[in-house]
Amino acid sequence: MSAAPPVRCPSAPLRGLPLHPLERPRPARRRPFTTLALGAAPLLATGCFSGNAATSDGSGADRRVRVAMMQPPRSGLSPLSDDAFKLSRWSTAETLVELDAQGDARPALATKWRQDGRTWTFELRPDVTFHDGTDLTAKSVVKSLTVAAHAAPKPRILDGVRLTARAVDRDTVTVTTAESDPLVPQRLSSPQLSVLAAKAYRGKTVSPVGAGTGPFELVEVNGTASAALDRYDAYWGGKAKSPGIDVTFVPDGTARAAALRSEEADIVEAVPVSQAALLDPELITEVPMPRTNTLYLNTRRGPFEDAGVRAAAREAVDAEKIVRSVYEGRADVAEGLLGPALPWAARLREDVRPAESAEPADPKGARITIGTFTDRAELPEVAQILQDQLERAGFEVTLDVREYATIEGDALDGDFDAFILSRATVLDSGDPAAYLYSDFASEGSFNLPQLTDAGVDKALDRANRTATGDPRRRAVLAAEAAVLGTDAAVPMLHERVIQGDAVNVVGAAHDPRERELVTKDTYVK
Repeated sequence: MSAAPPVRCPSAPLRGLPLHPLERPRPARRRPFTTLALGAAPLLATGCFSGNAATSDGSGADRRVRVAMMQPPRSGLSPLSDDAFKLSRWSTAETLVELDAQGDARPALATKWRQDGRTWTFELRPDVTFHDGTDLTAKSVVKSLTVAAHAAPKPRILDGVRLTARAVDRDTVTVTTAESDPLVPQRLSSPQLSVLAAKAYRGKTVSPVGAGTGPFELVEVNGTASAALDRYDAYWGGKAKSPGIDVTFVPDGTARAAALRSEEADIVEAVPVSQAALLDPELITEVPMPRTNTLYLNTRRGPFEDAGVRAAAREAVDAEKIVRSVYEGRADVAEGLLGPALPWAARLREDVRPAESAEPADPKGARITIGTFTDRAELPEVAQILQDQLERAGFEVTLDVREYATIEGDALDGDFDAFILSRATVLDSGDPAAYLYSDFASEGSFNLPQLTDAGVDKALDRANRTATGDPRRRAVLAAEAAVLGTDAAVPMLHERVIQGDAVNVVGAAHDPRERELVTKDTYVK
């Protein structure tokens, strides 16, 4: 069967982000959208899915998987950014270690490991090749980990961690940290520490195109519009069941849901709560996830530099109303930063003494600007309700709502008095200590509240030094209590992931950590 003439998806590069060009030509597989139900015109502007033609025997059983994803690449799919989780969800880039459902480390590209003081030794899986045909060796692992360790900014999982990797022989790598670290295997499971072929590191950017080890090879990146992956038949874990994946980035939640409804997409991530009720219940899966919707308050400057004013904001927030109205009951009211996706949090929180917060003070009409983003459809609605609640408490509130790619930098620079963020709490290591450090330590790389608090830093350091198991979990909850005592963050609710799968999709992953989506066992009937 001859290939159809190429039809390119439009690309809309984000301001200031490096984008990787196509590295080599491939046979065209795409056709533009035709029409969509319910007037979902935004999809026409954001991307297009490939056609899913039947196989040569006419059965249609060997179809490519069409995926609609929420956020476009922020950094040209560099694994050193949050784009790494896209590479993981597409099963193209892999790490030395994986996590099981409990957050414990299990073999991936490394088959076993052992600790000796500050040094961990990892034995590599034999007979693994990269998508460019080169072999996985200790040298290639050292290259990937060294680039990540020296990146600016560092991957979140390495916040506060000085890591050195060394090749002992062809199949053995040692990883040494400045201090003894019980979480090294879990850290190495972060998709931001994926191991790529040497070709990925040519030039000033890191390109994962044709450089991973997973069952699918990334072959095309069309800016922020789409991406394509082909099955890699030499995959060490066995041949994938689907011949490939076609991805379209669709920031508009209504359009993503419409793509599932109209059968233009096979798998849709992050179905908005407002759309879930409009879909056939058999098409959606709802799972509690380690993601907390939090109001971060700027402690460095502005009205919320005053702890009493922060306490007034905390008292003004009615999270139950937000869950009932915006989330239509498809979320859990927060009891802390860590929610029901971590069942041990509720069990052990009773053992932890809460930190004392300041008494609420009169805001006296303080003018504040709250920022948030449109990529998660619920957040602008949350912002509007918070605006009303805070104004009733005596604040004067202005909202600044944009796409995430254009607002993240301003938020990290502390340009807002408050910021609403849907934040994954165990995304990187399966252990929330890394998230707490990143977001609330004085040196944290994602410190939206600009918090500098000696008590919080001490509690976070203690949690990071504690061995795994319940002792570490109690230390993590003590650090959570220290953070909450500052009122630098007001946790509102814990989200549930709502994923849409077409009726003929088999084996799609439903991962609370958002690391897996299309695996080697996923296919379309």
